[in-house]
Amino acid sequence: MEKITIRDFTASDYQGLMNVWQFTNLGSAQRGDNLEIIEQSINMGGKMLVVESSNNEIIGTSWMTFDGRRIHLHHFGIHPKYQRKGIGLKLAKESLKFVKQKGYQVKLEVHKNNIAAIELYKNLGFTYLGDYDVYIIRDIGIIEG
Repeated sequence: MEKITIRDFTASDYQGLMNVWQFTNLGSAQRGDNLEIIEQSINMGGKMLVVESSNNEIIGTSWMTFDGRRIHLHHFGIHPKYQRKGIGLKLAKESLKFVKQKGYQVKLEVHKNNIAAIELYKNLGFTYLGDYDVYIIRDIGIIEG
């Protein structure tokens, strides 16, 4: 198995993080995923973990945000080149340590066709909440008033 390090995000990781998100379709500037937002979410009680390979490449991310009620796990992914090697499980377990330390429920969203991720989450104790859809307004300019 690839020698990896799971650690807290630093601002110097941002470009590597965006590279992972590009390859995994997890984030973009259009979605409001920028350094300022990441740092703000950390300052509000969240956490961003990165997985670093032995050659100092960022190959995975786990972003946990806190809304005062529960922790939301998102932008959880491993670069495709490193998937199916147990790295996702290690990252998930490290993420859940933070959740347990905070003492709040954790919630996540996953694409219905991402079977590998769904199985990982189920094996870690996540349960399906039921049949509902998620909606978002990305462009707040459309809001009247």
